[in-house]
Amino acid sequence: MKQISQNIISDLKRVSNKEKAEFFPKFFKVGPGEYGEGDKFFGVTVPIQRQIAKKYYKNIDLNSLESLITSPFHEVRLTTLLILVLKFTSKTCNELEKKEIVDFYLRHTKYINNWDLVDSSADKILGEYFFRRSRKILDQLQKSKNLWKNRIAILSTFYFIRKDDFEDTLRYCESYLSHKHDLIHKATGWMLREIGNRDPNVLKNFLKSHVSKMPRTMLRYSIEKLPEKERKFWLSQKPKL
Repeated sequence: MKQISQNIISDLKRVSNKEKAEFFPKFFKVGPGEYGEGDKFFGVTVPIQRQIAKKYYKNIDLNSLESLITSPFHEVRLTTLLILVLKFTSKTCNELEKKEIVDFYLRHTKYINNWDLVDSSADKILGEYFFRRSRKILDQLQKSKNLWKNRIAILSTFYFIRKDDFEDTLRYCESYLSHKHDLIHKATGWMLREIGNRDPNVLKNFLKSHVSKMPRTMLRYSIEKLPEKERKFWLSQKPKL
């Protein structure tokens, strides 16, 4: 199994792109004081990482993924998460194996520390798993002072939204009205928009109750798919600073 881990890293290095390796640190904000501070990149696109994940996911176990999820290289961690998603969503994955993957994911949230890492995995693993179970763990992530745990919580509810279950999403969005980080404003606005795609009245009721307190980014993302006249109306309800 150790050989498979090494092969994954070798494959990523082999397809690395110098230009992208120089661009990604700027795109993912890894400079001093930025949200992705210190992250390293080979310069590999997501479609290629998906190909590598698909190549190896059946033959690598969770113990072997331990060294990959803790890698200082962003693409190694993302490829690991893509492998976890493939394993979790496989038709052959039983309930015990799903729990083991969820436990692995939760033990390593420290390394799921950029928006793409969260967005590619949280709903597909935690969202599906906790849909028919107690959601106390998601509540704990939502109440954390850690930005990425907060994003994991709200993105996990994307799975609930697709099942027309909006309660926890709305509750988390309300709790994040005063959140300081733009990445949470974007995530909550995105989830509200997805709710609006399924039930516009639910979105509008949330806006009626909270529009004056919503961060402008959250508001703009949430109303993005509404007709222009409605977008202008809701923006006009937001007090200007």
